[in-house]
Amino acid sequence: MNQKIVLLSSVAVAVVAFFLTFQYLRGKEREVAERIRQISAAAAKIEVVVAARDVPAGTTLKAADLDLAEMLEASAPDQVVRKNEGRMILGKKTEFALRKGRPILWSEIEGGAPEAQGLASTIRPGMRAVSLAISGAAAVSGLILPNDRVDVLGTFTFPDKTVPGAMEAVTLTVLQDVTVLATGQQLARDRTARGAAARSGSGYSTVTLEVTPREAELLVFAQQMQGRLTLSLRNPSDASFERDLPEVNFRVLTSELPDLNLYRQRTIREKKGL
Repeated sequence: MNQKIVLLSSVAVAVVAFFLTFQYLRGKEREVAERIRQISAAAAKIEVVVAARDVPAGTTLKAADLDLAEMLEASAPDQVVRKNEGRMILGKKTEFALRKGRPILWSEIEGGAPEAQGLASTIRPGMRAVSLAISGAAAVSGLILPNDRVDVLGTFTFPDKTVPGAMEAVTLTVLQDVTVLATGQQLARDRTARGAAARSGSGYSTVTLEVTPREAELLVFAQQMQGRLTLSLRNPSDASFERDLPEVNFRVLTSELPDLNLYRQRTIREKKGL
């Protein structure tokens, strides 16, 4: 009887020791993972806009005056002009002289940072800003941010082309490669706001796009029709244009699914090397 008690006690002690050791190792594992995350964040690099040459004060900036360079995100000044913000300083004057190779700051540019200028100053000449009631999943789970590039898709109810008097749902691409000027009230992304928004998704109910006057008319009309607009997020370096995209209805969907999946297997997966 005593031997059984001793054996059971030994097993219980071993189980407790194993559990405590496991908890200790899990805690250390979390500490190591957090440390790795901190080191990775500190080593993360971003592309910023730098002066391609020495630029005197009062110069109206042109594309030839600008270049790109990498720097540690942790050491980047809050006022630095990032790669996807470079177009916003074209045509603006420098308040101070810029040295070749040095990152350009918004405080050195006429008017300052976009958030200090309001929306109107961020619109390029000849373009217009149009706000669309888009949020949630229609805005890629709210992860679309200012300066992103998107396609605008619309799903509408149209008269059926083959059945008189009937209606059908149709999805089509309205515009491709459009710049997002604002999401809700957010006009520009500083380093802290960008990181927080990218992690959790910034809550907003409207997205403001930069479009031509004709495109503005098209979007306003599309927004008033019975249907829904959705944004498709693009890689910022992708300037490709898809020609002859079809209107998708139930018949097209069912007839083209095999070809679409075959294309994905043969083309997309092969490009990724999967």
